[in-house]
Amino acid sequence: MLSERKVLQDLLKSITYYDEEAASAAAEKAVEEGVDSIEAIEHGVAIGLKKIGEDYERGEIFLPELMMGANAAQKALKILLENMPQGSDYRGQGRIVIGTVEGDIHDIGKNIVAAMLRANGFDIVDLGVDVSIQRFVDSVKKFKPDVLGMSALLTNTMPKQEEVIQALKRENVRDSVRVILGGVPVTEEWVKKIGADDLGKDAMDTIQKLKKICEINEI
Repeated sequence: MLSERKVLQDLLKSITYYDEEAASAAAEKAVEEGVDSIEAIEHGVAIGLKKIGEDYERGEIFLPELMMGANAAQKALKILLENMPQGSDYRGQGRIVIGTVEGDIHDIGKNIVAAMLRANGFDIVDLGVDVSIQRFVDSVKKFKPDVLGMSALLTNTMPKQEEVIQALKRENVRDSVRVILGGVPVTEEWVKKIGADDLGKDAMDTIQKLKKICEINEI
């Protein structure tokens, strides 16, 4: 029987080595050894993604490697999510509408954040990928979330985040929701420039910030 630490290390390593087969095997081993799925996502998959994201930002790896690592993480995440206990996890922490912007079909980071938020008691409305500007706006009106989260993995899709914020202003709903952005190319400077409220640097950072936002909203 492998130790939980060894299982999580193998999971993390498979992502930083861009190895889809190893990632699937590590995720299956985590399930077999009884490692909690959220624990495996948080301390294996999410940390692996954070590492390759940081390597990309420093110019140590390039987009093809980043995408291979993301694909490996996606393989592991699928297995872990399939083995996560079913049922409503909502415990009144707050409602989050989350999606990847129009023109962008990358969802691994968003999926990890959504899964971990659900496990932490948030009500998640996941719009998926390639979400139109109007659908973001309509969802804010319909679901009245505490927070709108928008992910963009590619530099050329980042402007869609700004367009959504402008559309929220035009339809007089910007002040009703906090907007948090995510994605490898998204920076603090970009967040300030387009008038968003915060940046989720990685899955754990995003969850911590969302908890603070929702606690403030309850006061």
